[in-house]
Amino acid sequence: MPERSLFSDILNRIAGSSRRTKDTTEKPLAALCHDLLAEQGEASVLTRAQAILARLATASLDEKTAFFEQISATFGPDKQALDAAISAWQKGDVASARALHFAAEPQSQNLIRALNSVPGATAQLVNLRADLLALSREKPALKGLDQDFQHLFASWFNRGFLEIRRISWETPAHILEKIIAYEAVHEITGWDDLRQRVGDPDRRLFAFFHPAMPSEPLIFVEVALTETIPSAIAPILSNTRKRITADEASVAVFYSISNCQKGLRGISFGNFLIKQVVAELQRELPELTSFVTLSPVPALRTWAKNNAAALDAETAATLAALAPEDRPTPELAAALAATYLTKAKRGSGHTAFDPVAHFHLGNGAELHAIHPEADLSARGLSNSWGVMVNYLYDGSKIEERHSAYAAKGTVAASKSVKALAAEPKTA
Repeated sequence: MPERSLFSDILNRIAGSSRRTKDTTEKPLAALCHDLLAEQGEASVLTRAQAILARLATASLDEKTAFFEQISATFGPDKQALDAAISAWQKGDVASARALHFAAEPQSQNLIRALNSVPGATAQLVNLRADLLALSREKPALKGLDQDFQHLFASWFNRGFLEIRRISWETPAHILEKIIAYEAVHEITGWDDLRQRVGDPDRRLFAFFHPAMPSEPLIFVEVALTETIPSAIAPILSNTRKRITADEASVAVFYSISNCQKGLRGISFGNFLIKQVVAELQRELPELTSFVTLSPVPALRTWAKNNAAALDAETAATLAALAPEDRPTPELAAALAATYLTKAKRGSGHTAFDPVAHFHLGNGAELHAIHPEADLSARGLSNSWGVMVNYLYDGSKIEERHSAYAAKGTVAASKSVKALAAEPKTA
């Protein structure tokens, strides 16, 4: 038996060695959590943590809501310890500042750590945070507890712990089923569709995994190896397309990136994944010369509708006259997309309004080309009238572009895109 499996088995035996007593099955969950933090013995901690997780696994949404509210309200910092640390703090004294930092840490973080001592608990805690995220939209008082989860997950799911795997047709079926279920950009229609995406010689799929969740992909990227930079998604997804061998390709196209775990929202993996995949592909296929995306523009139509006053009168009138099933001319759609992607910003900040643009520009990519009528699926038409774009990853300029975007919101764009954004928009 592998060392890790043996250790997990021992912990499971310890955690399950004591019978559930009346207090672990009937005592309020919040009270059990207080007891857990008061425990000293390792075996007792495991047993009580396992009992809490077991009850949460079968709890109703109302019960989870009450649990989250109680934890948020009663598991703050130790007031006595915090008051003492505040009194002891001296300006410029690193030791007292550190003591104040630890005294200010809410007990809810220690609770989450204690629950995670049970083998297999990490996945359950990730799912628990997914419930918390959904509830916190309507209950702002829960946002502090969510910040505790996010703070800990940022450490637990640090890049150093992540493992990249190439997903192939030989990958175990239970993981392949999850790839089908988690695909969030271009639906995988069945096993035949999946097989071409992971098994064809000009296709690759890479995913990040965590040792505590070895059968659960965290994020994955699908790659098409092509001879030219693509301008539409249908030829990439088509099962009748012309296949090429990997060594015939000069372009690697990242055409779909899917985050898999709702409970890990706010924990960034994509920037690491793309850079890692580029490195993997360069090692395997040194003849590749270009690394680009074929990306959606998910909020283009919404932005155009909500910002009609910022458009010229003719363009605004043209868009207002469109029926829901109609779309602007390719020229107008491309010009609108160029303006949107290079100029629309989030709130009062300087980062791109479009989430996909923000992701790739923040990773140091260039907005390379805009393609109207590139995605004529129902989703593509609904989101962006079918517009898709290429973001280009140039290894020699990634850091420079990343720094300029992070510091000033500078959008790296090709001359053709800049020209589109500057041109008068005509119907």
